[in-house]
Amino acid sequence: MYDVGYQDIVNVDISEVVINQMRERNAHRRPKMSYLRMDMLQMDFQDAQFQVVLDKGTLDAILVDEEEATLERVDRMFAEISRVLQVGGRYLCISLAQAHVVKKAVGYFSQEGWMVRVHQVSGSEDRAAKQQFVLPVFVYVMTKFKKIPGSVLQILEICTEEQDKPVRVESAEQLVEAVKERQLYALLRSQLNKNPSASHVSLDLCDADAGKPRYTLHVVDSPSVKASRNNHFAIFIIPQGRETEWLFGTEAGRKQLAASAGFRRLITVALHRGQHYEGMEGIQAELSGKVMELAPPGLPSQQQVPFLSVGGDIGVRTIQHQDTSAMSGEYLIEDVKGDNMCYFRRLIFLSNRNVVQSEARLLSSAAPRGQKKRKKDKKKQASGSTKAPPTSACQAIDRSYLCCEHHKAMVAGLALLRNPELLPGAQLSVLVIGLGGGSLPLFIHDYFCQSRVEAVEIDPTMLEVATRWFGFSQGDRMKVHISDGLDYVAKLAASAAPARYDAVMFDVDSKDPTLGMSCPPPGFVETSFLQKVFLCSIWCAETPCSKTQFWLPSRRSSLCCTPGGSRGRSTKSCSASRTLRGSWLPQSSWRQLGLWRGR
Repeated sequence: MYDVGYQDIVNVDISEVVINQMRERNAHRRPKMSYLRMDMLQMDFQDAQFQVVLDKGTLDAILVDEEEATLERVDRMFAEISRVLQVGGRYLCISLAQAHVVKKAVGYFSQEGWMVRVHQVSGSEDRAAKQQFVLPVFVYVMTKFKKIPGSVLQILEICTEEQDKPVRVESAEQLVEAVKERQLYALLRSQLNKNPSASHVSLDLCDADAGKPRYTLHVVDSPSVKASRNNHFAIFIIPQGRETEWLFGTEAGRKQLAASAGFRRLITVALHRGQHYEGMEGIQAELSGKVMELAPPGLPSQQQVPFLSVGGDIGVRTIQHQDTSAMSGEYLIEDVKGDNMCYFRRLIFLSNRNVVQSEARLLSSAAPRGQKKRKKDKKKQASGSTKAPPTSACQAIDRSYLCCEHHKAMVAGLALLRNPELLPGAQLSVLVIGLGGGSLPLFIHDYFCQSRVEAVEIDPTMLEVATRWFGFSQGDRMKVHISDGLDYVAKLAASAAPARYDAVMFDVDSKDPTLGMSCPPPGFVETSFLQKVFLCSIWCAETPCSKTQFWLPSRRSSLCCTPGGSRGRSTKSCSASRTLRGSWLPQSSWRQLGLWRGR
């Protein structure tokens, strides 16, 4: 500071030895700089004598714990700093920003009416220095204002090393949390450098203005990939709307993706809803600096890092509707572009935003008769347009297409009722517990032309959603009951002449977020409830042939109770594993379970 022109500097230290050493070292080179032995807790300076007080680690050295005596010493130090500073002056404190230190400093000066800003100091470019000193260094900048009696206004800001301008926060707790996030990020980077083959690592990058997640990054290392100059590192941008697919939405899928791509480290980047993106080039410009902080050790200097994607674009996601259900919470309807230029409509519960609750394929708009598409248009479509086609609530839904693999398995289970060739025209009676977007009951209704389908849905809002956005409608062969599925089946079983169904299908998930994904919820697979389901089956009143078999689903599955029922996938997400687990049980086993009743 002295050498660049700030020569009116007074240095104080409690140690006489340190003061004498510094005087001797700077007597000739910096003659105007003074050194005084003095205690920071009781300084001899006049009030408002200085414009700046610079603390190079003294606060960290004093505030070693939160004992009463320690906090009292810190209060005395802060009071002395406040006394010797002019109004408009600044207290600059260099610190490692332990949580209790930040909390104390920010709490004291914000209550005194000062403006508080925390800056993260840019790290060294020397890789060896970074590995030796992991945690970032911060500077607290406290600007002294006149304290206005009765004023509760607090000005709290944080400025990280990559930001051009500070971000204002609402409370001291948020400021402490923001500092903690930067420290955890530094530790994560250090971990990745020391142990490249570490297990799954992920982080969210937030919008600087709104503070909402903008990107989710997953770091995937493949130590088995043989190193070469051009395969150290790559970034994969997941197209919008496809982040729930197995390949992108699961750890196993991302490992397979990284191995297939042939890079030793691959970072997958998921794009969040409610954010605007300026195409692939805009994302690349926005992320280049940040992803390079996660580069693997040994990356050659000046190495160009490729940005990869599917189809060369960032995909399309259009939010058509967003609302709140009293039972299911916030939800939205979105249209996304899938493979082969197909578009899909999805129902998403924001309480579990990475799971697709319902999905339907949208029919493409047919070209006018006698009018052929030009070759240029075909080429443009083949290359992958990022512009979504005009869609609305009345957009035609492809009712003949089942998007979810577990729905296909449940429908396939109906083939065990009788001769599959005669089944489409058979008079089936099917009960579906759980409506969602209505894709499953609609398919059964349309494909099995003589079937009678009843659906039970606990949330009345979902019936409105299915009707308005997924092409669902009731009629002579399709009926919806608004009820809890457990209660509905219990009442049927208890009635004098219960309705008889060829198949009872469970397509429900748990509304309790503390359970994670549970399809169906535990209550639907308890023995007592399955006994009630059996009472509603036509097979309860008949004695099937001795070769009739039943399929008992595994514990984490959707359930289809038929004479030879099938079950679906372990979650309602269409990106879940396609592995079907279960066991075929003969009649004797069902008798042991109490689920077999003959004449």
